[in-house]
Amino acid sequence: MSDMIRIQMMGSFLIYINEQRVENPVSKSRKGTALVEFLVLHRGKPVPNQQLLHALWPEHSVTNPENALKTLVSRMRTLLNQMSPGLGACIVSDRGAYHWQSMPDMRIDAMELMDLFDKIGVERETAVLREMYERVLELYEGDLFQTGDLEGDTGFAQQLHSQYLGAVYGYIELLRKAEQFNEIIAVCRTALEVDSFDDRLHIELMKAMVSLNRTSDALVQYKHATNLTYRYLGTPPSPEMMAFYQEMNKARQTLKYNLEAIRTELHNSSMERGAFVCDYEMFKAIYNLEMRNLERLGTTMFLGIIMVGDDDNGSDSIRQDNIMNGLIEILRDNLRKGDIITHFSPSVIALLLPTVNYKTGSMVMERIRQLFYKRYPNSDIPFHSRLGMLGKDAFKVEAQEAAQDD
Repeated sequence: MSDMIRIQMMGSFLIYINEQRVENPVSKSRKGTALVEFLVLHRGKPVPNQQLLHALWPEHSVTNPENALKTLVSRMRTLLNQMSPGLGACIVSDRGAYHWQSMPDMRIDAMELMDLFDKIGVERETAVLREMYERVLELYEGDLFQTGDLEGDTGFAQQLHSQYLGAVYGYIELLRKAEQFNEIIAVCRTALEVDSFDDRLHIELMKAMVSLNRTSDALVQYKHATNLTYRYLGTPPSPEMMAFYQEMNKARQTLKYNLEAIRTELHNSSMERGAFVCDYEMFKAIYNLEMRNLERLGTTMFLGIIMVGDDDNGSDSIRQDNIMNGLIEILRDNLRKGDIITHFSPSVIALLLPTVNYKTGSMVMERIRQLFYKRYPNSDIPFHSRLGMLGKDAFKVEAQEAAQDD
């Protein structure tokens, strides 16, 4: 019985044998990886030797490129056969050319994506389209893996990236017609993991939030999108982004004079699950309001701080932004409706935890830490947290409770 082989080229270059990721000697050869990807992306069509030579060794960077190509092909066949018998035969020699011939039942994400993009363009059945769109989202784990050893290989990556975004936009249109705004939000968030700077994805996400009366969330998303643009591109928001913001702001002003709309928005917001996420200005306003009730009601409130990584803007990255957004989702889904969350700085989240004591508050912070590392099991970013009581007797009570726990 032959092995079931799956090759991943999107985001990373990995090979799975019978759904088990294996040690991949091919990936240790940058030009070998580039060769395999180049042949695969031509979808079985023969690639002339001269085209391969020009792509792999531009400007004749080796003394004998023809011999170098033969040696590289032979080496790749040997390495592939070491992984699974007969796998090296996928690199087929033609007259003055080579092509990739997949084995029976072999799956390659890039080839499946290209086939899906072709089929999506002609498919008219909604249910089938939805399945195709979902499969695209599942397969596209990142842009095409590139070693940098192939002349012009960015063209393949750019083409696949553009086709991916086109499929995402098509899926959003399909979901909008069905008024499935929660699904649109999920699709946009998934796609933004791939392209954090795509304005249309941010705008579609905000539109879906507004349609669900989540205007405050839409404003938070707007701030996040504009901060990304300023921080990494050094440019202001696009005209389309500004136009949508003005339209959204105008709608919010109209709501002030529309009793029924306000009542509906308040009711819908009260039905949302989990903790409340807000900007820091609102966080301070809620804190001041809660502090007025502490003494009168005889309750307690704790401030929690979570730092993921170092609070140093110089070490900021899109990866950390995505992880911080994931941490906020964990907090929203696992804290109580009365708890308040704010993104205080690029690496710090602040929490207001009413009606807990030091022991239960510490348990909450530990549970969040475990959930964080469950979601990001391979993350090398450290997770730190602190908990402190709020109020005039905060330091005295906190010291007593901490001593009792010891």
